[in-house]
Amino acid sequence: MDAVTQNQSDKQWFYESEGQRKGGVPEVEIIALIKEGKLTHGAAVWCKGMPDWMKIENTELRVHLDDSAPPPLTGEHVNNTLVWVLAFAPLLGFILEGLVAGFVYRGNDHLIELAMAHNKFWYVTIALNIGLSFWDEKRLQEGGLNTEKFKGWVWLVPVYLFQRAKALKHNMAYFAVWIGAFVLMLSMAAEYSR
Repeated sequence: MDAVTQNQSDKQWFYESEGQRKGGVPEVEIIALIKEGKLTHGAAVWCKGMPDWMKIENTELRVHLDDSAPPPLTGEHVNNTLVWVLAFAPLLGFILEGLVAGFVYRGNDHLIELAMAHNKFWYVTIALNIGLSFWDEKRLQEGGLNTEKFKGWVWLVPVYLFQRAKALKHNMAYFAVWIGAFVLMLSMAAEYSR
């Protein structure tokens, strides 16, 4: 065994996966994870001698990253149109609920108001929010972003928006707008039930 191979087998690396610390694994094993695509640009790694966790591309492991694949888009280059539609989804969903009620109870204003007062079509808003959230997460993946950190939260929209903003280093504006839109939607629903 030559000195380089010996050094690689002695060095223990730690890496982040789904918010958990994994390792220590020998350097040859971490290189295998890189070659398998399980660790890519943006992955956090650490080994003895490093002051803190670093992105893999900022370490000596960068030479093992696939040179043919570009790094993921940064937060400033991600198209946020869809996430802003998602931020207003509680209100859009409430409007869609009214349209569905109007279609189902054509012309009968009393039944439409009863349906809205009793949240008969609540699932329309839920489906819209979750659908837009999944679509946005898919678009982030297509941009080369690793969405593993918040993938499990896509169905819980405010948590997804919070995690997304944190991961992309955005301010929390679209998260705050979603919370505001949700509160406004609840107050509008309460008006119908009076």
